[in-house]
Amino acid sequence: MARQLTQLDLSPAELEIVKRALGDAAANKPALDLNEWGPKIQPLATARNGRVAEREKAAAGTYLAKAATEPGATKTESGLIYREVQPGTGASPKATDKVKVNYRGTLINGTEFDSSYKRNQPAEFPLNGVIKCWTEGVQKMKTGGKSVLICPSDLAYGDQSRPSIPGGSTLIFEIELLDITSAAK
Repeated sequence: MARQLTQLDLSPAELEIVKRALGDAAANKPALDLNEWGPKIQPLATARNGRVAEREKAAAGTYLAKAATEPGATKTESGLIYREVQPGTGASPKATDKVKVNYRGTLINGTEFDSSYKRNQPAEFPLNGVIKCWTEGVQKMKTGGKSVLICPSDLAYGDQSRPSIPGGSTLIFEIELLDITSAAK
């Protein structure tokens, strides 16, 4: 619930109203009729998500410019910033291949939103079935390699919010390519 409320970009006064409403609902004394107010929430959320996305993109500008100048970083034509941490060996995957990876995903403020390491379970997926940043960046890797992908929002989830990821967010992924399964197999 906290993640969803964050996406609404509530002012302190609005947050107090939400707190009061939760208390009223818990006491089974709702002051407002949900049938009347419920339909008004989605338009509010849409408007607020746009505001959050614009703020995220503005904050990302400086971060992306600095990241592109770090030693070993390459900025591709699409805007992806790729930095190899540890070279791998062998072939690189094609977009149509299935890959097995360990990864950690963070926002530019360092907040971790996902980690296969924490689940103790590598992720497996077709490389053309993920965000554009991954499809492009993982193809630059070789098995056993580790890289960092810095994904501007238009190569990630765009202005769309996800749980733990505000709309407009630039995402940073530390990725270890464990295995490649060719689509031809």
